[in-house]
Amino acid sequence: MANHAAIRSVGNSIVGFLESRYPPEIRIDYEASFKLLSSGELASDPELTTALSLYLYRISVSEHLRNVRPRGERSSPLALDLHYLLTAWASSADAEQTLMAWAMRTLHDFPILDSSTLPTDGGWANDEVLHIAPEELSHEDMMRVWDAVAPTYRLSYSYVVRVVLVDSERPDDSERVRATRLEPYELDPNRREPGPT
Repeated sequence: MANHAAIRSVGNSIVGFLESRYPPEIRIDYEASFKLLSSGELASDPELTTALSLYLYRISVSEHLRNVRPRGERSSPLALDLHYLLTAWASSADAEQTLMAWAMRTLHDFPILDSSTLPTDGGWANDEVLHIAPEELSHEDMMRVWDAVAPTYRLSYSYVVRVVLVDSERPDDSERVRATRLEPYELDPNRREPGPT
């Protein structure tokens, strides 16, 4: 399970992964930058030229793992789903559509984040695996996201990363519950243990 740096770690992992896989044959025609955008950066219009950006627009608690408590753990981890908007920034339709098609194809081919792609600052376990999945947003929901920020609409697609488990930092100061099995005669001190019949 990860620590408090997990959310930042996931976004940086995806951006770094896309940047490292950007092929030279496309780079020749479209020299692109890759950027993880904050809400503040997007609201102030980043004015990117040719770029792919990733914007975390929503965090939700996983409905499937909300109350799951691993065996032997003092408290359940915080199970999160991270909702991202992948956006192409370009001055031409050719560059915009090429960038988006390539990025979507790459995330389709490589939908897993594991210890080989996740930075160590997130505190990830060696067997930790995160899934990047397409997430369909209705036209109305997509427009709501863009209406809340300064830039006009750009070609975008949404993804969800499941499941980010953030470990508890609460100290384990509770004593374990101990169970004792009582026989019926032990409940009443005046009652004798039944003998052979």
